Amino acid sequence: MSAPRSTRQEPLTLPPRPRGRGHNTRWGIVTLCFFGITINYVDRANLSVALPQMSLDLHIPPEIQGFVLSTFFITYALGQLPAGGLTDKYGVRPMFAIGATIWGTFTMLGAAVHNVGSLIATRLGLGVGEAAGYLGCAKAVSRWFPRHERALANSIWDNGARAGTAIALPVVTTIIALLSWRWSFIITGLLAFVWVFAWLRGYREPDKHPKLSREEFEYIKAGGARLDDAKADATGTKVRWRQLFGYRTVWAMMIGFFCLNYAIYFFITWFPTYLVKERGFDLLKLGIFGALPGIVAIGGSLLGGFTSDRLVRRGWPVNRARKTCLACGMLLSSVIALAVLVPAAWQALALLSISYASLAFSAASVATLPSDVAPQADQVSSLAGIQNFASNVAGVLGPIVTGLLIGATGSFVLALLLSGALCIIGALTYTLGIKRVEPLPARSGAEVAA
Repeated sequence: MSAPRSTRQEPLTLPPRPRGRGHNTRWGIVTLCFFGITINYVDRANLSVALPQMSLDLHIPPEIQGFVLSTFFITYALGQLPAGGLTDKYGVRPMFAIGATIWGTFTMLGAAVHNVGSLIATRLGLGVGEAAGYLGCAKAVSRWFPRHERALANSIWDNGARAGTAIALPVVTTIIALLSWRWSFIITGLLAFVWVFAWLRGYREPDKHPKLSREEFEYIKAGGARLDDAKADATGTKVRWRQLFGYRTVWAMMIGFFCLNYAIYFFITWFPTYLVKERGFDLLKLGIFGALPGIVAIGGSLLGGFTSDRLVRRGWPVNRARKTCLACGMLLSSVIALAVLVPAAWQALALLSISYASLAFSAASVATLPSDVAPQADQVSSLAGIQNFASNVAGVLGPIVTGLLIGATGSFVLALLLSGALCIIGALTYTLGIKRVEPLPARSGAEVAA
């Protein structure tokens, strides 16, 4: 049995941060991750922008278009589980590069599709490749950043999702206007290969990076970076992948991220329709004001990362700092439900912007949880994959449930009330379901899960 632990987590003793331009290699690493996720989302969103023109050329009816868009999430969600284990086993550098090569290849193959079947095949392949993206970033940050800088670092690469979604619209539209929709797949797919070249040149493990100064290495090591790849803890116990599901904390991470992503996918899928049908926005207003929640969410994400790390630097235990940011962000995001009660469109837009920013605020700490609680360093990506699998189940179910509720009631009231309720459930889950934000103890199968 593992030795009992104290329930009180002591504040971190922070190492002195090295100053100067030669001691910031870790921020270059997270910038590489940011561009990787940005391209990931450009390639993911390409079809959404190109589909109106594609549907005319390939004769795809509206009822089939929705199915085509959703097929990506089948392999993307399921791919999280094996991708996490493979990244932990073989390393973030090769697996992230392989994933980007796969998604870049299937993006380019989109230029050759000639019917619905071939289009679905490219989307399924895209989901397989893109599954490695978030897991690779989480693993890289766990190895390159001390605990008191992880949340901000994670918020930086996570904002690649918002940047990629925003960039895709003007970039893909311009390519289609100047060339054709087939060229849009070729050009955006090539971006993945350019990034792979930069990634393989720029990424190394901290102890092997030629440009990493000794002072910076000692700083990230002393700050709690997950550099120890030991296959077992000091007692000789190794937690197997399937045993991760025996921890209460892991299930709380899954349920909490499910609730968070359920609300986020409203903004990704149904939000424009809500503004048009419920608030009377025309295309001009939609184009001008519809981007506001996404823009505000970028600030919310960076603020969430900064705040979580700032609390740790001020002497808060990691457990208290992470839970405070998770709970406060999720509780405030529940104002999404109030949008159905206010009379003016600008009031609803303000509430929805606050909600999206609050979700992004919490997401910065969510991204740190695999690094913070993995029993061993070689399980960070595995935990991230398990957590992301649950979140993407919400990505599949959320838009469907919202559509069913709108169809049954003729309004968005119940759909937004449900999203608000899940935000509160998520806050409670993170607060009460996770005992302590710290590495989980290695336990035998006979022991009670923590």
